Amino acid sequence: MSTHAEDRGPVRQLRLVVEVEDYDAALAFYRDVLGLPEEAAFSTGDGARVAILDAGRATLEIANPAQKKMIDEVEVGRQVAPKFRVAFEVDDSRGTTERLVEAGASEVAPPTVTPWQSLNARLDAPGGMHITIFQELQAAEERQALDGFGTDDTRG
Repeated sequence: MSTHAEDRGPVRQLRLVVEVEDYDAALAFYRDVLGLPEEAAFSTGDGARVAILDAGRATLEIANPAQKKMIDEVEVGRQVAPKFRVAFEVDDSRGTTERLVEAGASEVAPPTVTPWQSLNARLDAPGGMHITIFQELQAAEERQALDGFGTDDTRG
Protein backbone atom coordinates (compact mmCIF):
# COMPACT_ATOMS: atom_id res chain seq x y z
CA MET A 1 0.00 0.00 0.00
CA SER A 2 1.44 3.34 -1.02
CA THR A 3 1.86 6.13 1.50
CA HIS A 4 2.35 8.93 -1.02
CA ALA A 5 -0.32 11.65 -0.77
CA GLU A 6 -0.75 11.80 -4.54
CA ASP A 7 -1.64 8.06 -4.60
CA ARG A 8 -4.47 8.46 -2.06
CA GLY A 9 -8.07 9.21 -2.84
CA PRO A 10 -9.73 12.60 -2.46
CA VAL A 11 -10.51 12.18 1.27
CA ARG A 12 -7.73 13.50 3.51
CA GLN A 13 -9.05 12.58 6.96
CA LEU A 14 -11.65 10.41 8.66
CA ARG A 15 -12.99 12.11 11.78
CA LEU A 16 -15.26 10.15 14.11
CA VAL A 17 -17.32 12.52 16.27
CA VAL A 18 -18.56 11.03 19.55
CA GLU A 19 -20.99 12.78 21.91
CA VAL A 20 -20.17 11.93 25.53
CA GLU A 21 -21.97 12.90 28.75
CA ASP A 22 -18.80 13.02 30.89
CA TYR A 23 -16.48 14.99 28.62
CA ASP A 24 -13.63 15.30 31.13
CA ALA A 25 -13.55 11.57 31.90
CA ALA A 26 -13.65 10.60 28.22
CA LEU A 27 -10.96 13.13 27.33
CA ALA A 28 -8.69 11.90 30.12
CA PHE A 29 -9.23 8.27 29.05
CA TYR A 30 -8.53 8.70 25.34
CA ARG A 31 -5.92 11.48 25.51
CA ASP A 32 -4.08 10.75 28.75
CA VAL A 33 -4.41 6.97 29.17
CA LEU A 34 -4.70 5.64 25.61
CA GLY A 35 -2.27 8.33 24.51
CA LEU A 36 -4.01 10.04 21.58
CA PRO A 37 -2.30 13.44 21.19
CA GLU A 38 -4.56 16.49 21.31
CA GLU A 39 -4.49 18.15 17.89
CA ALA A 40 -6.90 20.97 18.73
CA ALA A 41 -9.54 21.91 21.28
CA PHE A 42 -12.36 24.44 21.13
CA SER A 43 -14.89 25.78 23.63
CA THR A 44 -17.53 28.45 23.76
CA GLY A 45 -18.93 30.56 26.58
CA ASP A 46 -22.09 28.44 26.66
CA GLY A 47 -20.20 25.33 27.79
CA ALA A 48 -19.75 23.67 24.39
CA ARG A 49 -16.41 21.79 24.25
CA VAL A 50 -14.63 19.59 21.74
CA ALA A 51 -11.14 18.09 21.53
CA ILE A 52 -9.73 16.65 18.33
CA LEU A 53 -7.38 13.77 19.09
CA ASP A 54 -4.89 12.36 16.62
CA ALA A 55 -5.49 8.63 16.26
CA GLY A 56 -2.92 8.02 13.53
CA ARG A 57 -3.95 6.59 10.19
CA ALA A 58 -7.71 6.13 9.84
CA THR A 59 -9.53 3.46 7.89
CA LEU A 60 -13.21 2.75 7.41
CA GLU A 61 -13.92 -0.96 7.78
CA ILE A 62 -17.09 -2.05 5.99
CA ALA A 63 -18.36 -5.47 7.09
CA ASN A 64 -21.49 -7.39 6.22
CA PRO A 65 -23.54 -8.91 9.10
CA ALA A 66 -21.89 -12.35 8.71
CA GLN A 67 -18.39 -10.84 9.01
CA LYS A 68 -19.38 -8.73 12.06
CA LYS A 69 -20.83 -11.84 13.71
CA MET A 70 -17.69 -13.86 12.92
CA ILE A 71 -15.41 -11.15 14.39
CA ASP A 72 -17.49 -11.04 17.58
CA GLU A 73 -17.33 -14.84 17.84
CA VAL A 74 -13.53 -14.90 17.38
CA GLU A 75 -12.72 -11.98 19.67
CA VAL A 76 -15.39 -12.40 22.37
CA GLY A 77 -17.17 -15.73 21.87
CA ARG A 78 -20.61 -14.15 21.45
CA GLN A 79 -22.43 -11.24 19.79
CA VAL A 80 -21.60 -8.04 21.69
CA ALA A 81 -20.73 -5.20 19.33
CA PRO A 82 -23.23 -2.59 18.28
CA LYS A 83 -23.30 -1.46 14.63
CA PHE A 84 -20.26 0.73 15.32
CA ARG A 85 -17.04 -0.32 17.03
CA VAL A 86 -13.83 1.69 17.17
CA ALA A 87 -10.53 -0.18 16.87
CA PHE A 88 -7.13 1.16 17.91
CA GLU A 89 -3.88 -0.44 16.75
CA VAL A 90 -1.23 -0.41 19.48
CA ASP A 91 2.23 -1.90 19.97
CA ASP A 92 1.26 -3.83 23.14
CA SER A 93 -2.33 -5.11 23.37
CA ARG A 94 -1.92 -6.70 26.78
CA GLY A 95 -0.27 -3.67 28.43
CA THR A 96 -2.66 -1.20 26.82
CA THR A 97 -5.69 -3.27 27.84
CA GLU A 98 -4.46 -3.37 31.45
CA ARG A 99 -3.94 0.43 31.50
CA LEU A 100 -7.37 1.09 30.00
CA VAL A 101 -9.15 -1.22 32.46
CA GLU A 102 -7.33 0.47 35.36
CA ALA A 103 -8.55 3.80 33.95
CA GLY A 104 -12.20 2.78 33.92
CA ALA A 105 -12.86 0.63 30.84
CA SER A 106 -14.69 -2.67 31.30
CA GLU A 107 -13.01 -5.69 29.75
CA VAL A 108 -15.47 -7.55 27.54
CA ALA A 109 -12.86 -10.05 26.32
CA PRO A 110 -9.13 -10.33 27.08
CA PRO A 111 -6.44 -10.12 24.38
CA THR A 112 -7.07 -13.03 22.01
CA VAL A 113 -5.06 -14.18 19.00
CA THR A 114 -7.27 -14.02 15.91
CA PRO A 115 -7.13 -16.06 12.69
CA TRP A 116 -5.89 -12.89 10.95
CA GLN A 117 -2.87 -12.90 13.28
CA SER A 118 -3.56 -9.96 15.54
CA LEU A 119 -3.93 -9.84 19.32
CA ASN A 120 -7.34 -8.26 19.95
CA ALA A 121 -9.05 -7.22 23.19
CA ARG A 122 -12.59 -5.87 23.54
CA LEU A 123 -13.55 -3.15 25.98
CA ASP A 124 -16.51 -0.99 26.87
CA ALA A 125 -14.90 2.42 27.25
CA PRO A 126 -15.93 5.83 28.58
CA GLY A 127 -18.31 7.72 26.35
CA GLY A 128 -20.36 4.58 25.71
CA MET A 129 -17.92 3.32 23.08
CA HIS A 130 -17.31 -0.35 22.37
CA ILE A 131 -13.65 -0.61 21.33
CA THR A 132 -11.08 -3.10 20.12
CA ILE A 133 -7.43 -2.79 21.05
CA PHE A 134 -5.32 -4.71 18.55
CA GLN A 135 -1.69 -5.54 17.94
CA GLU A 136 -0.58 -6.95 14.60
CA LEU A 137 1.47 -10.12 15.11
CA GLN A 138 2.58 -10.46 11.48
CA ALA A 139 3.49 -8.06 8.72
CA ALA A 140 0.72 -7.15 6.26
CA GLU A 141 2.43 -9.15 3.50
CA GLU A 142 2.42 -12.29 5.67
CA ARG A 143 -1.24 -11.86 6.64
CA GLN A 144 -2.29 -11.34 3.00
CA ALA A 145 -0.88 -14.78 2.18
CA LEU A 146 -3.29 -16.41 4.66
CA ASP A 147 -6.38 -18.14 3.32
CA GLY A 148 -9.25 -15.67 2.93
CA PHE A 149 -7.10 -12.54 3.07
CA GLY A 150 -5.99 -10.01 0.51
CA THR A 151 -8.07 -7.45 -1.32
CA ASP A 152 -11.20 -7.99 -3.38
CA ASP A 153 -9.25 -7.40 -6.60
CA THR A 154 -6.60 -10.04 -5.68
CA ARG A 155 -9.20 -12.65 -4.67
CA GLY A 156 -10.83 -12.59 -8.10
